[in-house]
Amino acid sequence: MSGDRVRGHLAMLAFSALVAGSFALGAMMADRVAPIAFTALRFWIGTLLIGALMALTGGRRRSDFVAPWRYGVLGGIFAGYFVLMFEGLKTAPPVSAAAVFTLLPILTAGFGWLVLRQVTTGRMALALAIGALGAAWVIFRGDLRALLAFDVGRGEAIYFAGCLCHALYVPLVRLLNRGERAVVFTFGTLLAGAMVVTVLGSGAIRATDWAAQPAIVWITLAYTAVFATAATFVLTQYAALRLPASKVMAYTYLTPSWVILWQLALGQPAPGPVVLTGVALTALALLLLLKDEH
Repeated sequence: MSGDRVRGHLAMLAFSALVAGSFALGAMMADRVAPIAFTALRFWIGTLLIGALMALTGGRRRSDFVAPWRYGVLGGIFAGYFVLMFEGLKTAPPVSAAAVFTLLPILTAGFGWLVLRQVTTGRMALALAIGALGAAWVIFRGDLRALLAFDVGRGEAIYFAGCLCHALYVPLVRLLNRGERAVVFTFGTLLAGAMVVTVLGSGAIRATDWAAQPAIVWITLAYTAVFATAATFVLTQYAALRLPASKVMAYTYLTPSWVILWQLALGQPAPGPVVLTGVALTALALLLLLKDEH
């Protein structure tokens, strides 16, 4: 394996670890502040960070912001994902939410076919199916009766709706992009998303006593804005230039494993063997997707 490919894999390994931190920290502060108010502040900070990166890497062209409605659509959908994520984390255990997140590749494949008529290979379809099985095992706590009755937790159901937003967002980026650089397109999306959630969440923002918020809220805000937004953007762009898209997507399946390590590091109890069985299935899906086609 070439050095470039190794660095690409290391970048996505770091990406999956950083994303997992959002679940572990988010669950600790989800009840402290309204998700839409938190998301608005996070998006404004993310916009400033990506805006600075854009300025340092070549700025923007006048044509980049033609048809600004595109950024409004994408920003609204992307913001909806984060609002629903933190709303779901009020009641969903972080590992269960991370398991829902591993459904993202199969959901994205579905929307990719609907929007762009993209198809997947047989082995990728098998990997997606195994990953979905592992996710379902965790979500339903290995209880076949709960699965047959579709007795899913409220938090997991809310976050699943958010993942539908994220899955739709991915093919829409390709559909609506008109040649803009990734950093410019991300800046426009974050700015539009920040404006949307600020307008829709103005009441919650005004009602929040920001000065009285505990340290965990500010720690989570700083982490999600800097590491789970700006840093993951850079890592994904770096990896995407060195690895096939399927390999980049595969690292989604590491998220539950990283969340378990995050929880242990933060002093939370380890999940039981039933949950670990589902996590093992998602790891198998990762290995299938990382395996070379030839």
